[in-house]
Amino acid sequence: MNNREEIYALLTLLFMPGISSLRIKRLIESNGSALSLFEQKCGEWCVTKALYEQITGEVNLKEAQQRAKQELEFIEKNSIKCLDLHHEDYPSRLRECDDAPPLLFFKGNTNLNAMRVINMVGTRNASDYGKQLCATFVQELKELCPEALVVSGLAYGIDIHAHRAALANGMSTVGVLAHGLDRIYPSTHRSTAVSMLEKGGLLTEFTTGTQPERYNFVGRNRIVAGMADATIVVESACKGGSLITAEIADGYNRDCFAFPGRATDSASIGCNQLIRDNKATLLLSAEDLVNTMGWNESSPKKPKAIQRSLFLDLDPEEQQVADILQRQGDQQINALVVESNIPINRMNSLLFELEMKGVIRMMAGGVYRLLD
Repeated sequence: MNNREEIYALLTLLFMPGISSLRIKRLIESNGSALSLFEQKCGEWCVTKALYEQITGEVNLKEAQQRAKQELEFIEKNSIKCLDLHHEDYPSRLRECDDAPPLLFFKGNTNLNAMRVINMVGTRNASDYGKQLCATFVQELKELCPEALVVSGLAYGIDIHAHRAALANGMSTVGVLAHGLDRIYPSTHRSTAVSMLEKGGLLTEFTTGTQPERYNFVGRNRIVAGMADATIVVESACKGGSLITAEIADGYNRDCFAFPGRATDSASIGCNQLIRDNKATLLLSAEDLVNTMGWNESSPKKPKAIQRSLFLDLDPEEQQVADILQRQGDQQINALVVESNIPINRMNSLLFELEMKGVIRMMAGGVYRLLD
């Protein structure tokens, strides 16, 4: 199958009203590809029965195809990378989420599947305290995990300060947008966005012409949460997008951290509530994050020699996980998924079986360790 044809078919689906991204994802999973949802009749595309049954309302297929052609022209003209669910560069952590977008658009030059990925979110009305937290935390993280990828939403406040702190320290940073790549919102962040293309990039599920509507930001937050190992809330009021991101991250079984603030500071109410309700781990420094997550690269844990005879009852997949832990030391589940190419649902079962057999143990921060 020609990848360009598959992307064209996917774009056509996205421009068909009455069919959601989640429904498209499930159709592709059931039928193998987007292209398989169409058939040729007299040289023209027609929808298959499987697709027709999922469409609500009237659909103008030719109009959707024309819009898809225009989008594809924009993509190719601007050297934008299209990442479908089967693309090796699609964020593997996000791929395992039930509501992962069927198609992502990326412009940049970083690895979206870096071994360490965090997102930093917070209020749009960042205080001097919050801005300084961003600067200090990222500077410390650079020393401890220089290859970590910093993700945020390019919005006012904590988001943009997280991106700028990453750039200032030579770290890769990705902005997840709530609109297409034909614009930058807010426009005042354009120069930062351009700099990010050289050391990071811009990522979105939205096509050109999409307005930055409020509900798009909520959808954007699931990508921010899903593609990262950990969510870090720097400052948050009692309501806001950062708390939504933290809630989504919890639903994805990802670690969440929050910086505390004074009880009288309105910009810290949300963080303090997350900590109080045990929905986030209290964070004071990058060292706290690195230690909790088991990312201490300054003193890597050397895997000990393992007696192979102890593991004779392991099946091939269990053996593969054990071999990775022996070779690379302590690992989080997302790192094991990336390294083994085993789906996260299956990986959860394998890790449970290995724990029951006394082969591994889960440490703080969701890190798995191979036992003697």
